[in-house]
This record gives sequence, C-alpha cells and structure tokens, in this order.
Amino acid sequence: MPERILMDGGAIARTLNRLSHEIYERNKGLENVCLIGIRRRGEILARRIRDLIRENYACDLPCAGLDIGMYRDDLVSNYFVPDARANSLGFDVNGKRVVLCDDVLHTGRSVRAAIEAIFDLGRPASIRLLVLCDRGGREMPVFADFVGKNVPTSRSEFIDVRLKEIEGEDALGIRGADPAAGARG
Repeated sequence: MPERILMDGGAIARTLNRLSHEIYERNKGLENVCLIGIRRRGEILARRIRDLIRENYACDLPCAGLDIGMYRDDLVSNYFVPDARANSLGFDVNGKRVVLCDDVLHTGRSVRAAIEAIFDLGRPASIRLLVLCDRGGREMPVFADFVGKNVPTSRSEFIDVRLKEIEGEDALGIRGADPAAGARG
C-alpha cells in the first residue's frame, strides 16, 4: 500500500517550533529544564528543539540522547541488569524538569524503558513526554504532554518518520501493512 504523507518538512519545522514554545509556556520559563531524546530520532528532535529554544529564548538547554536498548522489556531478563553508565548525558538530571523526546508514541514500552534509564541516572523533579506523532494503541499507561500530531492508527498501519539527518528529508507518513511482510506493529 502506498504511503500517504501527513507532514512534509515545512509542517514538521512549524510543529517543532510550536512545541518549543509550549515547553517554555508549560514550564513557566526554562529554569532547570533539560531535553533528553530517545535515540535515534528522538535525540535528533530534542536537538532541533534545543536549537529553536536557543533561537527564540536565548537559552541553551542541556540536551542529550538516551540509549534505551538495555532497558527494553523484550531484552531484559532476571539474569541481566542494565548498566546505567552506558548513558552518560553530560549533565545531572537530579532536580531537573526533563522533557523526554521521541518520534512516535505507540505502545508506551519505549517510554517506560526511557523513564527507567533516566531514574538510573538520578531523580528528576519531573519527566514530561514530547512526541512528534501519537498514533494511539497504548499497552502501558503512558501519555504525551506535548504532541505534534495525533494520528489514530490500526495495528495494520505504520507511521514512517523520516528526518534529514538520517534519510535526507523530513516527512511523516502513514502506510498500510505489507501483506507479504506479515503483521508488525
């Protein structure tokens, strides 16, 4: 099934700009705010938002990427304990108001893993979730505080986020399942 583009590069840029202003407004400023992006696309989005906040508010927020691979519930067992030292952010999260960034919110499992990884690094004052796209389909009690676009999807549909840093273009698309590939989601 062909992909339908929901957001082009211009729409993504406008959305990230709006989200940068929402971060400022909901935090009543930027004191003790930091951005942490779930690797890989979440980290790119966090850095873009940091740059927009720097441009709009003359404030340079701490910003880093977070590797959640060792915290995923489909990888971790009773015999394996994640090593928090694998995530060195370059700043302390204790007492910070963390804005956790990701590209797509679906089941909530990646967010759960990221929260666990953050708490292994310290105790933030709060963690708020920012996503470019919320596609629904939650399996965990997770919601986003900052949402670029809500796109309700079925399990047979896929959200495709392309970023110029990786794919050479910015776009957010939706496509149906490829019957030859089987159901993934």
